[in-house]
Amino acid sequence: MANRQSAGYGFRSAGTLGNTPAIQGLSKYFIDAAVDIDLFYGGAVQVTAGYVVTAEDAATAESIGVLYGIFYEDASTLKPTFNNHYNGAITPATAKDGGDIVAFVNDYPWQIYHVAADAAVASTIAGAHAKYLDTFDVNSAGGSTVTGVSNNTLDIGDTHATNNTWRLLRGVEDPENGDLTAAFCNVEVVQNLNQYIDSSGS
Repeated sequence: MANRQSAGYGFRSAGTLGNTPAIQGLSKYFIDAAVDIDLFYGGAVQVTAGYVVTAEDAATAESIGVLYGIFYEDASTLKPTFNNHYNGAITPATAKDGGDIVAFVNDYPWQIYHVAADAAVASTIAGAHAKYLDTFDVNSAGGSTVTGVSNNTLDIGDTHATNNTWRLLRGVEDPENGDLTAAFCNVEVVQNLNQYIDSSGS
């Protein structure tokens, strides 16, 4: 049976490993003022040279977590401005926060996320279960500049037992989007290559 959804939506937080409470706390990081990149709500990010950038430019990229919004003082209106995504390049009005844009990131290493798979996990349920705990890459660091939401999907074709960024835990019990034998099913993943706690041992 086909899944109802036909596109990705990035990463949506959904509990934690071990079923401990998920407080959904967001930590404050920075995006370099005027940098010409796009960062979308629900997209995985990393810190490079002190600034948030996309973490989805390689299958083995480390991440600090998932972006959930930004804050800056708008240069035109001079008003405090919140947005769910960064559509570069933005130069804030003042030197507040060092002249940079604030990024709010869920950086809990054991956070579980729901994400849509770009293809059937396998042709059978048993085959899909056999891929649980393998690691995967993510398709596209893009998204919508209208909604601000990432269009990331889990790249089922780019898998490795240990090396890739996201570890597949299980399918999601979703009556409309839970068919592991069809594209765009929802699955649960956790960071495998967290920038602070790298489970690869490297």
